[in-house]
Amino acid sequence: MTPYPHLFAPLDLGFVTLPNRVVMGSMHVGLEEAPDGFVRLAAFYAERAAAGVGLIVTGGIAPNAEGRLAPNGATLTTPAEAEPHRLVTDAVHAAGGLICLQILHGGRYALHPDSVAPSPLQAPISPFTPRELTAEDIRATIDDFARCAELARDAGYDGVEIMASEGYLLNEFLAARTNQRTDEWGGAYERRMRMPVEVVRAVRERVGPAFLLVYRLSMLDLVEGGQSQDEVRVLARAVEEAGATMISTGIGWHEARVPTVATSVPRAAFAGVTAALRDSVSIPLIAANRINTPDAAEAILAAGHADLVSMARPFLADPQLLVKAAAGRADRINTCIACNQTCLDRAFAGLVGSCLVNPRACHETVLTLLPAAIPRTVAVVGAGPAGLAAATTAARCGHSVTLFEADDEIGGQFRLARQIPGKEEYGETLRYFAGELLEVGVEVRTGVRAGLEDLAGFDRVVLATGVTPRLPDVPGIDHPCVVTYQQVLGDHVPVGKRVAIMGAGGIGVDVADYLTAPAGSTRESVAEFYAQWGIDPTYTALGGLVPPQPETPARLVHLVQRKNTPVGAGLGRTTGWIHRAVLARRGVRMIRGATYEGIDDAGLHLMVNDERVTLEVDTVVVCTGQEPQRELYEGLRAAGVHVDLVGGADIAAELDAERAIRQATEVAAAL
Repeated sequence: MTPYPHLFAPLDLGFVTLPNRVVMGSMHVGLEEAPDGFVRLAAFYAERAAAGVGLIVTGGIAPNAEGRLAPNGATLTTPAEAEPHRLVTDAVHAAGGLICLQILHGGRYALHPDSVAPSPLQAPISPFTPRELTAEDIRATIDDFARCAELARDAGYDGVEIMASEGYLLNEFLAARTNQRTDEWGGAYERRMRMPVEVVRAVRERVGPAFLLVYRLSMLDLVEGGQSQDEVRVLARAVEEAGATMISTGIGWHEARVPTVATSVPRAAFAGVTAALRDSVSIPLIAANRINTPDAAEAILAAGHADLVSMARPFLADPQLLVKAAAGRADRINTCIACNQTCLDRAFAGLVGSCLVNPRACHETVLTLLPAAIPRTVAVVGAGPAGLAAATTAARCGHSVTLFEADDEIGGQFRLARQIPGKEEYGETLRYFAGELLEVGVEVRTGVRAGLEDLAGFDRVVLATGVTPRLPDVPGIDHPCVVTYQQVLGDHVPVGKRVAIMGAGGIGVDVADYLTAPAGSTRESVAEFYAQWGIDPTYTALGGLVPPQPETPARLVHLVQRKNTPVGAGLGRTTGWIHRAVLARRGVRMIRGATYEGIDDAGLHLMVNDERVTLEVDTVVVCTGQEPQRELYEGLRAAGVHVDLVGGADIAAELDAERAIRQATEVAAAL
């Protein structure tokens, strides 16, 4: 018997039965526009379908040129454009799966000068002011949605998802924030919701009854001037009446100042939003956002909060998620850590996405793991993310692998990262790799600092020895108050109540977060998360927003950088603003354009804008970069050993786990 009875229960929709309650939610991965994109998409989706995903939803495809997200954005407007989609649908069906095309009109989020919207209001995340749609334009756009759905059906899709959340066009019609029209398409809510309801009705009429029609409904806008819960209920009933098969949960606009999918969001934090709509409609509801484990999904379904769950990025991290869950091996799942680095950040940059913890995602035809033609003996030195990826990949390819780690446990920089509030999920990656090492038979030698003699006799050596903190040439850098970030996060050395952090890159920001986190706070608390970000727990306020509750920081922290650019400018596109907002609320003083003059009993001495400043602090934490640890490299080469550098041992300028894991996987696959 499955440990997840609700998750694996079939769902009869009348004209089709879903094999389980899991939807692989929509993700735009950049292959939609790539030259060989449909071939690669076919392999990407087929691998997940073969592993038991009940229903797949594609990335967003625009129904007309105005609605494309970028100048080169994918559209589906003609039979010629529909033809290559057959590669995808045929592959998914051959693997036993079902797939829907998401129809997405970018509205004012479209990053090109031809963008359109209900009203000519520029979005804060776009450089363009959209043109206001005329009534004639609106009717043409409704028809474009219907035509796109018809073309999707003809291309072999089992249904469509109408994207009407996250602040895109249809969502813009619904909210007074973006719909300031006075005609029959604006004003009272009954008129503002007319456009999306007419789209559903037109699509249903065009494709007939035996075709899936999922409506992605923004149940919680999380912006000023957003919809109320009562309005959402009215809309849901109208969408059902117009012909929707299911309603999927949308949370937050892209311009919202509340995190919704980042790792700092507690698991299943928004399941209650879906549950609040259960008594309003009779069609199935799909819960979404930060549902990354079968246990979280099962709990939502068992509690009756939803009929299905959407798990999008978890299938980037591990296409075998459901296979492992069904076999009672959930501990072997490569869990999505919601870092956003390789999926969302790359998607918004117009690049092909992937996954930090699974670099094969979206690269199934490019990064292939084949049995080694000549099995070799391989030594991997260092059990951080790069070393773990290299060791397990090499072993899976048939090599005999020994992994050396100087510390008493594996993890490297991820052991430090999981200490940061909101990054506890990084520990899941270490749990996964620990299981992989056992499963593929890697010999692990912890507590061993490998020397040249230890590595003699191996056919190949992979150095994944990581980095060591760089100490800047500043007078007093050896003062007793000075510690490195590794000492703070790894060794837990005592830190005073007044702290200066030298360096405001990703590590400096993380350390500031760690040191200012209020005592007793926990990432798992949904109530605490709602209070911190001003989310109305009753969901009745307009947009679901209430004033956030102030936090009491644990310390007074100064975050100092030499650059004159804004502090945190180099952080991730979709998560950097979260870190900056948290630190600002906690009163972290951000100083830029500083020159370090020295450190003594009085504190950290700076020159800022030609003015001498002394930060009177108890502790100075050094986060001023890293140096690669590669002392074995030249000795191995001199001994004639074939050696590869991966991760921080290769490039230490910035800690980049995505690059480290990908590079290590590629090197191991090519041994």
